[in-house]
This record gives sequence, structure tokens and C-alpha cells, in this order.
Amino acid sequence: MNNLCMTAIAAAFSVALMAQQTELKGDAAKGKQYFNAYTCYGCHGFSAQNGPGRNRLNPMKMSQSGFIGLVRTPTINQMPSYSAKVISDQQLADVWAYLKTLPDAPAAKDIPLLQQIKAEAAK
Repeated sequence: MNNLCMTAIAAAFSVALMAQQTELKGDAAKGKQYFNAYTCYGCHGFSAQNGPGRNRLNPMKMSQSGFIGLVRTPTINQMPSYSAKVISDQQLADVWAYLKTLPDAPAAKDIPLLQQIKAEAAK
């Protein structure tokens, strides 16, 4: 088997194993500190809405266990893996809790300046 296939199998196993564990109680205030301390904003932005494709973390649609599994074994090569020696499951639960508190981006139709630009461009 090639390395990519083995990595995918390991990632799926890790996520399944994590899903069996009990959800940790996350602290959003601590999570914000970790998000900044581990420079997550460097790729994901301070709003967690930046980055290409699946790099966006806001709105947070993953379960806590899915998020922890993805951080441990990313499915894209652009993100490094973070072992429990680097950041604990509890710290990741805190980051996940913080991400859940972030407001969703407004819909394009709800951004007045964008609508104004669209209207002027259509003239």
C-alpha cells in the first residue's frame, strides 16, 4: 500500500477511536489563548474563516472528537500534525469550544457594501 492510503486508513481509525471517547468540557477563553499561542490564526485567520478549501474552521461543523482527530492526523498536506505531546486533548477541546463561539460570516446578501458594489457594477 502506498503512504497516502496508509495515512488515510490511520486517519479514519483515529477519528473513529476519538468518536468513542467522552466529549471533554472545553473552556472557550482558554481556547482563544491556545488559538493565538499556537498561531492557528497564521493559516486560519483570527476569524477562523480564512484559508483555502477545508482550511476554514468557522462555522465549526465538526464534532469535538472529529476536530481533535483532524488536528492529530490532518487529511491535507498543508497542515502539520500536532501530537498530544505538543497540545493535549483538553487544550484542543478548549480551542474547539472557542471556535464554536465565533460568529458566522454574514451572507453576501446581508453585506450592504457588497450589494452596493454589485449594483454599481451592473449599471
